Amino acid sequence: MASKSNSTFSVLGSDLSITGDIVASADLHIDGNVEGDIACSSLVQGETSSVKGAIKAESARLAGTVEGSITARELVILKSAKITGDVFYDALTIEQGAQVEGRFAHRDAKPKGAANATAKPELAVAG
Repeated sequence: MASKSNSTFSVLGSDLSITGDIVASADLHIDGNVEGDIACSSLVQGETSSVKGAIKAESARLAGTVEGSITARELVILKSAKITGDVFYDALTIEQGAQVEGRFAHRDAKPKGAANATAKPELAVAG
């Protein structure tokens, strides 16, 4: 995932466990365990990582375990991911083998009724 050259990047290593919410203006890479909500610009989750809480990000690439809702403009769910919770997205890619238990819903900025259905949700299945 490309990020802006002037943005910062934070890494939570695999030996780290956090209890509490995380709010970051930076891009975030998580390999450890988090019990709490996460809000950031861009999230990359490693295969060994576990998140118990809601995730809100502009873009997210998930490879570990998530127990909670996910809201992202661009969401990539890798084959190693195990997600339990509802997923709200603008653009979605799911690799074959990923496990998701929950509902998928296209994210609407402010729904103004069925007559305003010009934008179509994107769904790509990677294999």
